[in-house]
Amino acid sequence: MNDVAVAIMDAAERRMRIGGFNGFSFREIAADVGIKSSSVHYHFRTKEKLGAAVIRRYTDHVAKVIDQQLETNPDPVQVWIEVFKGTLISEDRMCPATVLGAASLGLPGEVATEVKRYFRMAIDKLVGERLSEKRATQFLSTIVGALVVANSLGDPTVYDRATEDLLGRREARVPVYD
Repeated sequence: MNDVAVAIMDAAERRMRIGGFNGFSFREIAADVGIKSSSVHYHFRTKEKLGAAVIRRYTDHVAKVIDQQLETNPDPVQVWIEVFKGTLISEDRMCPATVLGAASLGLPGEVATEVKRYFRMAIDKLVGERLSEKRATQFLSTIVGALVVANSLGDPTVYDRATEDLLGRREARVPVYD
C-alpha cells in the first residue's frame, strides 16, 4: 500500500472515531490529505471499501498489539484493559470499531463484516487465553461500554472505576475463567 493510500486511511480513521461511518466524505478526506477527491476514489472506489479497509487494518493492528503485550504480561484481562485505556487517553480517544459497532445495523455490508470481525477477533483471543466464551463476551462488553461511557462523560476515571473490579478479582484470585 502506498503512502497516499495510508494517508487516506489515516484521515478516514480519524473521522470515523469522531463521527462514525457517516461522519466523513471523500471530499473531506481529500482535503485532510491535501489531494483531489478523485485521488481518494482512485485508491478506494467506494466509501464502503474505504471503511472496510480502515477497520480491517485496525483489527489487524489491535491483534498484533495484544499479542505483543501478552508476550510480557500473561494476564489477558489486564492486557485488554490497558490497551483499551491506551485508546481512551490517546488523542483519538475512541476505538473506531466501537464507534461503528454502535451503528452496525445501519452499516453497509462490507463494513459491518469488518466490524464483526474485530469483535470476533477480540472474543477469540480472550477464549484462546482460557476465558470461557461467556466470560470473554462479558469482559469485552464491560471494557467497550466503559470506554463509551468515559468518553461520553469526558472523564477517563470512569473507565478505571468500571474496570477496577475486574483487576481486583484477578489480584484476589477470584476466578474470571469458566
